[in-house]
Amino acid sequence: MNALNRYGPLAGRILIALIFIFAGYGKITGFEGTVGYIASKGLPLPQLAAIAAIIVELGCGTMLVLGLKTRWAAAAMLIFTGLAALFFHNFWAAPPDQAQNQMIHFMKNIAIMGGLLFVVIHGGGPLSLDQGDKK
Repeated sequence: MNALNRYGPLAGRILIALIFIFAGYGKITGFEGTVGYIASKGLPLPQLAAIAAIIVELGCGTMLVLGLKTRWAAAAMLIFTGLAALFFHNFWAAPPDQAQNQMIHFMKNIAIMGGLLFVVIHGGGPLSLDQGDKK
C-alpha cells in the first residue's frame, strides 16, 4: 500500500473534521450567542438545537478524526450540514447586500457534504478505528 492510500484518508478525515470541531468549540464558548442566532432564524427550541449542534460538531467531528463509526458520523454530519445550509445560508432569501456572502457559505456547505458523502460511501480507510468495516 502506498503512502497516499495509507495516509490520505486520515488526512482527508482530519481536514473535513476541523471545521466542525472548531465550530462546536465556538458554540460552547459562545453558547448564548449561538442560541440567539438560532432563535433569530425562527427555529424552535434554540437551546436544544444549540446543544444538538455541539454534539454533532464536536462528537461526530472527533469520531471522524478517529475513524470511529466513521460512516455513521459522516452521515450525521452530512445531514447537519445540509440543514445548516438551508436554514442559515439561504442566499435566495437574503438581502441583496448579503446574498453573495450567503451563497459562498451555502456552496461551501455543499462542497463539505460532497466530502462527507465520499466518507459515507468509502468508510474511514486504513488508519481508522473501524478499518475492518468494508461494507
